[in-house]
Amino acid sequence: MKLFTLYCSKKCPPMGLETLKIDDFQLHASTTKRYGLGAHRGRLNIQAGLHEDDLYDGAWCAGRDDPLQWFEVDARRLTKFTGVITQGRSSLWSSDWVTSYKVMVSNDSHTWITLKNGSVDLIFHANREKEIPVRNIFPAPVVARYIRVNPRSWFARGSICMRVEILGCPMSDPNNYYHRRNEVITTDDLDFRHHSYKDMRHLMKVVNEMCPNITRIYNIGKSQSGLKLYAIEISDNPGEHELGEPEFRYTAGSHGNEVLGRELLLLLMQFMCLEYLSGNQRIRHLVEETRIHLLPSVNPDGYEKAFEVGSELSGWSLGRWSNDGIDIHHNFPDLNSILWEAEVKKWIPRKMFNHHVPIPEWYQSKNASVAVETRALIAWMEKMPFVLGGNLQGGELVVTFPYDKTRSQGVIREQTPTPDDHVFRWLAFSYASTHRLMTDANRRACHTDDFAKEDGTINGASWHTAAGSMNDFSYLHTNCFELSMYVGCDKFPHESELPEEWENNRESLLVFMEQVHRGIKGVVRDLQGRGIANAIISVEGIGHDIRTAADGDYWRLLNPGEYTVTVRAEGYSLTSKKCEVGYEMGATRCDFTISRTNMSRIKEIMQKFNKQPIRLPIRQLQARRSRQRRLGT
Repeated sequence: MKLFTLYCSKKCPPMGLETLKIDDFQLHASTTKRYGLGAHRGRLNIQAGLHEDDLYDGAWCAGRDDPLQWFEVDARRLTKFTGVITQGRSSLWSSDWVTSYKVMVSNDSHTWITLKNGSVDLIFHANREKEIPVRNIFPAPVVARYIRVNPRSWFARGSICMRVEILGCPMSDPNNYYHRRNEVITTDDLDFRHHSYKDMRHLMKVVNEMCPNITRIYNIGKSQSGLKLYAIEISDNPGEHELGEPEFRYTAGSHGNEVLGRELLLLLMQFMCLEYLSGNQRIRHLVEETRIHLLPSVNPDGYEKAFEVGSELSGWSLGRWSNDGIDIHHNFPDLNSILWEAEVKKWIPRKMFNHHVPIPEWYQSKNASVAVETRALIAWMEKMPFVLGGNLQGGELVVTFPYDKTRSQGVIREQTPTPDDHVFRWLAFSYASTHRLMTDANRRACHTDDFAKEDGTINGASWHTAAGSMNDFSYLHTNCFELSMYVGCDKFPHESELPEEWENNRESLLVFMEQVHRGIKGVVRDLQGRGIANAIISVEGIGHDIRTAADGDYWRLLNPGEYTVTVRAEGYSLTSKKCEVGYEMGATRCDFTISRTNMSRIKEIMQKFNKQPIRLPIRQLQARRSRQRRLGT
């Protein structure tokens, strides 16, 4: 009997204008205002570039404003068309949208039939503004190869501009070349559907009951509306930090409408449970050597808003923010500015460390604009000794790495590398290069930037500056190296797309987790063999240190090479040694035993004697010696 059932929608799904399943050559139009507003830009939720009037504008716009214009999709096979979804133009400056349209279909692109209501042409009511999608379902499905949307009226102070999605089911045709070429099939027996908050809790419980020896469900806090932020731990000793075992985390859904990451983590926990039970050695090794934490829904309040209207109608932003209107992913304290100011003033390392930058007091006050979800994340990040983390985002196909904020003030885009830039670039590439699409040079860009030319990765600040990101905070305040994975062009894909999206990301999700075992690891102990917490681990040539966990163990992510590693702890002598990182997977063991300094011993003895100097007055010492002579000793 199957554990997880496959859900099949009875309604026809989107054909794939938004997900790029429909390629540019399948889109045509009567006229075009300019290339950047061509038919290839008429995709639902496509976003305009920072500078309009370029090659990447935010809709198809007709060259003339009259009722003879049309936008056409070639399905390349007979298709049962059931509806159309439309938006206006994505633009900061223009207000352009279509208010009504007709629909025509054809089998040969020459003879067209207009959908009718009896003997009268059907007029579909469209948009009232430019962002909220409007769906029209046909009175009855119609089978054809081509479909046209013919605008009949538009916003009075605007032009004919549209972003479109077509709902349709391809008719069975095993000989169709295009269908065979694009078909992706998964063999994993998982629950491929969108899960409400209640469904998510139930699924996590099912996984826990199937694999009770390697899973544990817990919560890190609550959302603004009181929903618990559930996480699942996957480890051979759930609930315990094992000495020398690194801790890894995936989070998703900080933007509640970016749903794909949430579903990928729910699929990942199912997959790891089932594969562990079936004896998959790769998964067993991961589980036995790593403590893995999966937090699928950072912003459940926002998700519920998007889930309520559905994948096709949530638009680009509904549910993005927390209930109190905060962007959780960029709600962390800006520690970059604090560190960079200290560097300019040459305070490092005398007055301030180059790592574990403290959170400013103002941020911790009750009046600060900090989401409760953000505070819960920070407490979780401070409690667990995470080594590596990934947060799954949506709406693009790229992996970004710190820094996310530009160092030069007022600059929107600028390469701003961390001292660990080479490590971050490798980590990003490990995910992107094993994704089915991210590094494919032939794939179409989601919106404006063609990240495939950059191997599917980019420094966050060189894409667009963002202060207070989760990635920068994690790097500067904790030991954890954090990256963002933008896992799909469509933030909220139809559930029929989930099997393919799982195939796109499955290997990447596993490979990135395995990178937590790259670099050096060890335990810092004193001469009595006790672990030393909070010892500082420095690598020569890298201006960013890390610290040991409560038991004295540490993990330092590094690329292959030979490194001089130095350990220092308050009250202990500084110790250095050479540590070599090889190309094979598995961190190099590099333990340290450090001894107390003479000064620390003196201070300890002084404290034992209530901080008094350990010497007797001269008269008292002379009297003691006199007594000893009289006694003959």
